[in-house]
Amino acid sequence: MSDTLSILELLDRRIVLVGTAHVSKDSVEEVVATIKEESPDGLCIELDEARWRSMKSADAWEKTDIVKIIKDGKAFLLLANLALSSFQKRMGLDAGIKPGEEMAAAVSAAEEAGIPYYFCDRDVQTTLRRAWAKSGLWTRAKLAAQLLEAAFSTEKPSAEEIEKLKNRSELEEMMEELAAYLPSVKEVLIDERDHYLAARIWTSPGKRLVAVIGAGHKSGVEAWLKRFADEEQERLQNPDSPNTGAGLTDVSELDKLPPKGFFAKSAGWLIPALIVGLIGLGFINSGAEASLRLVLRWIFLNGTLAALGSALCLAHPLTILVSFLAAPIATLNPLVAVGFFAALTEAWLKKPTVKDFQTLSADIATVKGFYRNKVSHVLLVFFFSSLGGALGNFIALPFLAGGAL
Repeated sequence: MSDTLSILELLDRRIVLVGTAHVSKDSVEEVVATIKEESPDGLCIELDEARWRSMKSADAWEKTDIVKIIKDGKAFLLLANLALSSFQKRMGLDAGIKPGEEMAAAVSAAEEAGIPYYFCDRDVQTTLRRAWAKSGLWTRAKLAAQLLEAAFSTEKPSAEEIEKLKNRSELEEMMEELAAYLPSVKEVLIDERDHYLAARIWTSPGKRLVAVIGAGHKSGVEAWLKRFADEEQERLQNPDSPNTGAGLTDVSELDKLPPKGFFAKSAGWLIPALIVGLIGLGFINSGAEASLRLVLRWIFLNGTLAALGSALCLAHPLTILVSFLAAPIATLNPLVAVGFFAALTEAWLKKPTVKDFQTLSADIATVKGFYRNKVSHVLLVFFFSSLGGALGNFIALPFLAGGAL
């Protein structure tokens, strides 16, 4: 049996797991062959409804309202999606495969054979929001750096290297590296989704199922399915047991954002409070003139780095000016990011056209395309101006403290 297949006989059910690489030609062929050979009662797919609609609809990007995305606070999430898509697209270029093509092939094979299919993955926006919410400041910085590296890296693995991603030893090494570097992110992207996928597979109707999932999830999903079977066996043997209900298959909590603790809720106001406090202390200790110097010093550092962030994105001069002027305002109101003003200005000055949305998926495969396309360009302005403003605040605090004390 192939290393990419796991055949589980659990209670009265047969579940075949097909572990794939999302840009592998061999995976496409194996998925179609397995569905034809197994003739299952149902097919489970590692996709959510939103991603499937995006893959299926050729004009999905054209219907995107970039201004609404910025106003709704979803700019970073969209940029993260594009960064991941960019990485996957580059991986598949040399192999001639579109990311997720094996999933699309699975749906086509199921429709052709009249097999019902079920989308079993968690919504990607929920996954990204949970990963962000469960990460501390340092982890968020490392996550952002990884996303940017994925977006701008020119590295293209060979077809042989892509196929190695399905090998257990290669996967285990990658998972260990991710767990060591970004443990909270690994928990959300891998461990939680192992549980979520397994629960959705287990609760899908049918005695014979084929599940098409990423190879990185295969061992985790297999372990969870065995736990579900053990739990159900225990219930059958002890029908009077008080442990009834969904049990381990209840993954409703994984669809929610984790509640914010006190520090997380107050962190956004901490820096503004420190800045105002230090400026006030400077006034008390040295008078109005010294206090004014502190204010100007803070505005210069904060605004200059925010403006520099926009300039690095080759933004319009007016956007750069808005970044400089808006940075102090955004700092004192943590509910609004510097990037909000900068991105809206850039979107107004260089309004994305239908063509930009039509070519977005192709443009993000290169660094030049990421900058050239007006949609991804606006998102970069949002990110780098926000990053610059945040760095300006951290740099300004020691200067303010030195002048106030």
